[in-house]
Parts: sequence; structure tokens; C-alpha cells
Amino acid sequence: MPEAAHAGRTDVVVPHHNSGLPPDPVEARAAMVARLEDEGALHPGPVRDVLLELPREVVMPQGYARRTALEELPVQWQLLDWSVPADRPEYLEVLHCGESVLVQHDGERMLGRTAGLRQTGGTMTSLSSGMFMTAVLMEQLQLRPGLRVADIGTGAAVTCAIISSICGDQYVVSIDRDPHVTEAARHHLAALGLHPTLVTGDGEAGWPGEAPFDRIFASYSLHRVPAPWLEQLAPDGTALLHLTTGSPSWPALAVISKGPAGQVTGELRPVRYGHRAGHGLDWIFLKKPFRDRIEAREGATLTHGRHAPPPDTARGFWLALNFLNPGLVRNGAAEDLVIGAPECGSWVAARPDSTGTGSWEVASAGPRDIWEEIHHTASRWAAAGSPGSYQLHFAADGQQHLSAGADRGELLWTLPDVTLPAP
Repeated sequence: MPEAAHAGRTDVVVPHHNSGLPPDPVEARAAMVARLEDEGALHPGPVRDVLLELPREVVMPQGYARRTALEELPVQWQLLDWSVPADRPEYLEVLHCGESVLVQHDGERMLGRTAGLRQTGGTMTSLSSGMFMTAVLMEQLQLRPGLRVADIGTGAAVTCAIISSICGDQYVVSIDRDPHVTEAARHHLAALGLHPTLVTGDGEAGWPGEAPFDRIFASYSLHRVPAPWLEQLAPDGTALLHLTTGSPSWPALAVISKGPAGQVTGELRPVRYGHRAGHGLDWIFLKKPFRDRIEAREGATLTHGRHAPPPDTARGFWLALNFLNPGLVRNGAAEDLVIGAPECGSWVAARPDSTGTGSWEVASAGPRDIWEEIHHTASRWAAAGSPGSYQLHFAADGQQHLSAGADRGELLWTLPDVTLPAP
């Protein structure tokens, strides 16, 4: 179930905007690609070439549009259908504006749905990720003809279509836990003349029957790297996946490499966007009532601090804060630095003192001292050399840990061993 999480976001669905796209799919694709190039997500090469040619209305002939405001409950959804002429102007925008395209509601069967279907509440259980993140990741895979690729989390099958078009569909395996997703992907990809191996099963187990893979790509985030993926990665291969604590605020990309002799190394990098947590993993947000309490400063203690937190540009610090102090979410829309812990109700809101003395005005509430957590982590991060990324280590006993500054004040933590529910 791919989904993009942006640092600081408090919601997972954003209403589509009117970007003034051309009314023709070919022109709309060209406009989308041009925008991605302008944003620095896409460059000349095979991914760009495929995106210019890939008819998104064939890969995703139906998708949902939200009919209620962002905070309004219950949420109302309407299914748009490309085969319905009246739906085409709006659905063209949905498909090419760059945001996520929502294609499945509450695990429903995706083939045979009636155009205009209305849904109330529930959850979107399959979608296509935002195109900025997709383009960046597809380029980072350095795809070329003949590479064997495992696409974990088929979803709307956009990444499977891109990978199959570049590498050759006979070299691609795509796995999803939902048989309805697999069924729809097989139908839609066949309409493009693409016939990769599509599997319904446990993505964390990979697909040993087709291993080893030169590339492994996951379209959802996990707490740690599944051991089977390490085993199924070919020498000189690369795996990409996002690691998460459940917070959408500080996404992190794990880049895994296997050397010619089979040695596995990895790096964890802060990134602008990350996939949503996989099925069975918690995904936490600052919901509106909680944000309202923070805005009203309910039950707050007011203090002044002499030390400023690291700036937003110190992304390695914020990534360390996220992993060393799980459960935190930042409200990126707030003018102040606002971070909450939804599980226990703790929060902090801080801003530079208006007197210009260099101190910070700090309002906080709840059992967690988030301001202290920030400064304690900042001290450890600075002692480790203010790293911008972290080395990912895989121990023989199965433990996975991240580190930086081994020759200084080492910053180190272990990734949790989380067992996901069976598909």
C-alpha cells in the first residue's frame, strides 16, 4: 500500500488541486514530466522516457476523489472512471497532478466496480505514491535492461510498469498481500502488453523462486530490513526501502548494497518523502483535536531555554531524534517548532524569544519532556560529528543497528524486531 509521507505532515490524504493541466493525456504526461524535471526529481534517461509514454489512465483506469474537506468526518469518496467521458477532466487532473492516486477502498475488489461509486469513511488500502518520490526512487535504482527486480508492494502497479518497461517484464516479480490488488495489476499491465510475474503473498518473505535479484524495491516502509531480502539480493545488487518509527515527520531511506563477495552494507539517509508504514504497523499523526490543544496551550508550562535546537537543515539530527525518541510527530504547518507525542499526549511548542537575547520561549505539557529529549539528542549528535546519515549494520545474530561517529562520540541504536501479521 504505497503512500508518500512528507516531513511534518499531519494527514495522509491531500485534496487534489487544479494545476491547469492540458485536457489531453499525452500533453498531461508531458506537463507532469516537465514539472518533475523542474523540481529536480527527474532527469534525462530511461525513467523519464517511460513516464512520457506510460498511459496512467490504463494503469489506473479508476481512482477515488475525496468529496469532503480535509478535516471533515466522515470522509466521503467518489470513484472516478476514465471510461466515463464526464469523469475525464477531473480524473486527468487526479492522475497527473503529482499527488497520490487512491485506487482501493477497504480491501475491495478493484475489477468490475461501478463508476461513480460512493464510499463513506473507511481506509484507502491501495494507491499510487506521489510522483516526485516515485521518480526519485526509480532513478536511484539505476534500472537497465536485463536486471532482475523484486517490486515489493504492487499497489497500483505504477512502479511495476516502469520497472518492467525498462528491465523487461520477464525479469520482474511484483508481490502484494492483497489478491484483489494482484488481480487488478495483472489485468491493467496486460492492457499495456506487460506480463511480469505477479504474486499474492507476504512481501517480507520476498520470492526465493526467482532470486537472486539485482534490485529489490519496497513501496511501503518497515521498522527494519527483512532478512529474506538480504539473502535474495544478488552480488553487486541494490535494495531500497524506507525505514520508519511510525512517524511521518522525518522519512528515512535505507540503501542496501551487496558486494561481489556477498558482504551486505547499508546507509540510512534522511529524505524529503517516504512511503507509508506497511500493513500491521502503527502510523501516528497529530490529529486536529490534539493540534487544537497545543494551539490553545492547554495545561502548558512556560519556560525559557538558552540553547536553540538544531536547524531544520540539520536533517541527520532530526532523523536521530525520530529513532532515539520514538512516537514524536512534528506539525510542519505551525509557525513555531511544534512536536507532539500522540500516544501519551505530551507536546512542546518553542520559538525564539522576541527580546532578541538568543533564548527560546518554550511551552510544554505531558509526561514526556520533549524539549529535553531534543537537547539530549542534539548533544549526542554533535559529539558524533553532526552526521548527515547513518551506517546500517547487519549482525550475524540478525540484529540491525545504525551508527555514526565510531571514532568520536558514537551515536548508536538498534532497530526493533517487529513481526508483521500474516497476509
